[in-house]
Formats: sequence, C-alpha cells, structure tokens
Amino acid sequence: MAVRKMKLRIGTVYQKEEGGVYYFRYQIDGARKAISLKTRNKQEAVKEAERLIPLLQATSSEVIAAHVQQVRNMETLQKTLLLSQAWDVYAQSPERAILDTVNEALSYKATFREFIEWVNNPSATLRDVTCDMAARFADNMRTRNIAVSTHNRKIKRIRRIFKVLREYWSGDNPFGSPTLLRKEREEREQDVHRLSFTRDQEQQLRNVLDDDKFKVMNKREIRLIYLIGMYTGQRLKDCVLLRWSKVYLDIERIWVRQFKTGKDVSIPIAPLLMKALLEAQTWRESENGYVCPRVAERYNRTDAAGKNVGNNLVDLDVLRVIRWIGLEPSIKVPGRDKKVTVYGFHSLRHSFASFCAEAGVPQATVVSILGADSEIVSKYYTHVGNEAQQQAIAAVSGDFDMSNAAKKVEEALNLIRTSTASSDETLAQVKAILEK
Repeated sequence: MAVRKMKLRIGTVYQKEEGGVYYFRYQIDGARKAISLKTRNKQEAVKEAERLIPLLQATSSEVIAAHVQQVRNMETLQKTLLLSQAWDVYAQSPERAILDTVNEALSYKATFREFIEWVNNPSATLRDVTCDMAARFADNMRTRNIAVSTHNRKIKRIRRIFKVLREYWSGDNPFGSPTLLRKEREEREQDVHRLSFTRDQEQQLRNVLDDDKFKVMNKREIRLIYLIGMYTGQRLKDCVLLRWSKVYLDIERIWVRQFKTGKDVSIPIAPLLMKALLEAQTWRESENGYVCPRVAERYNRTDAAGKNVGNNLVDLDVLRVIRWIGLEPSIKVPGRDKKVTVYGFHSLRHSFASFCAEAGVPQATVVSILGADSEIVSKYYTHVGNEAQQQAIAAVSGDFDMSNAAKKVEEALNLIRTSTASSDETLAQVKAILEK
C-alpha cells in the first residue's frame, strides 16, 4: 500500500513504503503502468514525472512506447560503468540495501570485491557481465569449502547490487537465476547443529564460574551474563548490553528490546538471577548504565573502519568458560574450512526452550519470552517425549493393551471413590496402580 501519494495533472507519484523510492503511476489505453523514478527525494520525483507527462499525452500508444523507451533506455544504453567503480555508485544509490550494521555493509563490499578479483579484468564493465559468467563464478564458489548459507548470501548480495545498478546493463540480471544458489540438502548428510546444554552441564558452568581457579577477563560480569542467558533465554548481545533502566528489581522483572528482531519481551527474574543482580549493585555506575559495564565496553569496541571487533573478543571469553567443563565449542566437518559451532552462548537459548518443553510450559509462553516463533521453539515442541514414542511403537506392534490400560484407570477411579486413607496415601496408591 502506498504511504504517500501526489496527484499530478496526469498520473500519480507515490511511495510503496515510507522513506522508499518514489514511483510514477499512469494509464495507457486503459492499462495501468508504473515505473520507478529512482529517487527518495519528493521534489526530484515530481520533476522527473513531469518530464514524462508530455510523452503520455501523445495520440498513439506506439508513439508513447517509443518515446518512453527513448527516455528510459536509449540514453541508458550509452552509459557504461567499470566494475571497479560500481561499488561507489551503488553505495550512493537510494535503492541500495539498508543494512543494520557496519559489518553487514563491509560484507557486501567484500563480496563484490571478491567477484571483481575473480573477473580479473580492469577494463570490464557491468554490461560485460553475462549470465554465463555469473554461473561460472557460482561454480567456482562451489569448489570452496564454504557453507551453503554463505554461498547463497554472496550470490544474493551481488544480485542486489546488479539490480540497483540496472541502468548500466541490459537484459536479465546475470545473478538472477535460482540455479546459482545451492540447496540446503547438500549439507544434510553432515547433521551438525547447535546443541543445548543439559541441566548438569549448566550446573557445571555455574560451578566453574564460582571457582577462583578458573580465570577469564571480567569474570564477575561474565558470570552474570551467563546467568542472564540461562534464566531468560536471550541472545548474547541482549545479555551483554542490558541496562539497569530495563531491570526492575522491585517487581522482579526484566524488559528486553531484542537487537536482532526489535521485539520487546518481558521476563520474570529467577531467584538465582535476582541474587546475582543484587550483588551487581556494588558495581552499578548509573541509572541507565550497563549491568555489565566492562564487558559491554569490550563488546562495543570497533576498528578504524567502524566495524565491530569487540563482539568476537567477548565471544572468545564466553567459549573459554565452555571449554572449562570439557566441551569443545566447534568441530571440523567434511567440506568446510571453518569449524562448525555446536556449543556456544546460544546453546543456553536452546536449553531454555528444551527445559520449558520438558516441563509442559505452553509453547506460546516460551515464544513470548524468546521473542519470536523461532526454529528453536519448534524444534523442542515437536519432540513428543520418549514415553509417548514408546506407546506409539507398542500400539503399532500390537503390544499395547488398551483394555489393560482401561482397567488401570477404572481401578484407580474406584480407589478414589472408596478410599478412606489420607489424600497423600490415596495419591500414592493411585500412582502405583497406573504405573504397574
């Protein structure tokens, strides 16, 4: 739905979304058409639309088509843009991808630079890039030991850059073919995924974090961050950058606006976490300061280009704690140069969902805490439990005696109706009947 519309003497200038590129909508022989004006500036959009109006007033649709083709494309065909200069033009375009972090922008730039280096032709222009060339580049990437998801992100980045710079080439987007992307099933045989911690492993983590023999930078704050992760299920960044203004000790509740999703979640404070937060009052710096100020400062560290480098430093600190209890965070898998992470801070999020599922907590409640209908929640709530699975196998194999089960229920109900024992004794007897 258009956010803003401006009626002209012929046609309408509008945005599809607030802050987006303007479009010009008009009719030719009763058919509605729309073209991008390639600007987010209202005055520039209106000026460009007014330039097209005389063409639309022509008496013949053939004349209109010819003139519009000349205005929109014929001049463009004269334009050339060297691959080596394409990033600078893309970075100034109002249609470029609006990214959340400097890291993402640098990744876009690095991926396009990777393609330019593969072409290895200083005089190559965007118009020289063909679908066959894109296919060969994709095939070359398939020979590298990178993840399917990494391969596909690179292709989609270059596809977006070519889409934005479409006035410098003609025909189809060379990176538009879906065959350039790899299939997730290519890695299905690896069956390597993030693992959750068991309750015993979480207890081991708490033990080593309380043990002075184990050393890590800012250990008191790292300990608190782990407890926040264990008892709220939030991501590392949300735990590290939690502020005191979002911690309400008087009503025992924490509010989090998740950095990744932008969702607001409200979580009761568990007793052990409450104790740790009260202890943390000794280093509290201000009303709106970070709960873990030294780790937060380390996490927010950036390099000269503005890229965050501190998040990796804190992640290494967190992984050190996991190694203390004998777990190896990453493992080597065939076909990958980089190891695959199986245990990390994010494992606490998996554990949170797992423990809730085991305890019979409604799925909607867990979603309200974790903040999204994530695959994590679905993963643990599709698990029906060993006992139910055993019953299913027994029923299929004919070993499950429904009449016997009915007899147990009837016996238990009869006991409840006739028993003169105490309620605790009766409950114990009923349990014994149903379990035998």
